[in-house]
Amino acid sequence: MPGFSNVMEVFKLLNKSNCKECFKPTCLAFAGAVFKGQKRLEDCPYIPKDVLAQFKDVKQETPAIDQGAAEKMEEFKKLIENIDLLSKAEQIGGKFSEGRLTIKVMGKNVNVDQKGNIFTDIHANQWIVMPLLNYIVQGSNKPVSGNWVPFRELPSGRAWQGLFEKQCEGLIKKIADTYPGFFAQILELFNGKEVEKHYKSDISLVLHPLPKIPVLICYWLPDDGIESDLHLFFDASAEDHLHINSIYSLGAGLARMFEKLSLNHGF
Repeated sequence: MPGFSNVMEVFKLLNKSNCKECFKPTCLAFAGAVFKGQKRLEDCPYIPKDVLAQFKDVKQETPAIDQGAAEKMEEFKKLIENIDLLSKAEQIGGKFSEGRLTIKVMGKNVNVDQKGNIFTDIHANQWIVMPLLNYIVQGSNKPVSGNWVPFRELPSGRAWQGLFEKQCEGLIKKIADTYPGFFAQILELFNGKEVEKHYKSDISLVLHPLPKIPVLICYWLPDDGIESDLHLFFDASAEDHLHINSIYSLGAGLARMFEKLSLNHGF
């Protein structure tokens, strides 16, 4: 089936609620992004599955990086050009060698040169790249506090809480509910560490998306008619090293990474 011939062909498929859960300000803006190949139809959470099935063969390009995100990345890259990466490596838990800063991202090496270019064997999408560049610019020698707090209790977290619950915690919970081997797999693939059960959860494990941005995942199994629950916790010092936008982006990136793995490998 050929691609959509105009924006309105996409728009008429939407519920016109302007919910912003696709990260566009209006449904019309989302429709335009789909038409341009910047978004995919399934990025709208309210399109029924039978409607998606009707358009599964419509040609849709791989989503392009959002223009605002692309501009922000370029801004970070220009800032990195003026940073002493050797000194920065010591501050943010990385290593510097042969003109490149090496940082562990989910336990895997990612190299960044003086122009902000990224070199890695792992897939690095904008959800991960943006926080990584922000971390290099903002990260400091302040220590991790060891005090876990929910996202909403970070200094700037409350304004983003609704989106975080839906796009991060909600998606990861759905994956954990669906795939019983989920936690064992992420421990193995991403160098996670099972820790003492926090907040009386049934499963607690820590991941390190970035050296000074640990994430605690707590999962409560369903019990006696009470449904399961899952929450992410961050170190109280997280905003010393990363802007709240990037902390949210990191959480959303983890959720999408887990979703892709679950679909590809069937945990």
